Amino acid sequence: MDFNNTQAIYLQIADYVCDKIQLKVWKEDEKIPSVRELAVMLEVNPNTVMRSYEYLQHQEIIYTKRGMGYFAQANAAKSILKTRQQQFMNEELPLLFKKMQLLSIPVTELQNRYEQFINQKNN
Repeated sequence: MDFNNTQAIYLQIADYVCDKIQLKVWKEDEKIPSVRELAVMLEVNPNTVMRSYEYLQHQEIIYTKRGMGYFAQANAAKSILKTRQQQFMNEELPLLFKKMQLLSIPVTELQNRYEQFINQKNN
């Protein structure tokens, strides 16, 4: 995994775990990789993965079964989607609007480009 310098590594790992759950690679109520397994896969310190898992437990995305490991919550994918939508609307969209305003790009142009994107994706 390639890490960037704009966000803490444990949060990037948490995003990675959320991606896997949201894409249904790791299914809800099923076991996910252990701290050590994920640390080896991502080539990071197990303590960093542990911090990610603790963060995700606090967010109610994963849970632990004593002696069995970590599991994805039953509604984890829906919770992740809702959180990511809110984050996009509150953080990324205002930046996009600001840039559109600075560049005098009308919303209709954005809508046209979005429709082209969707059409290309569906073909």
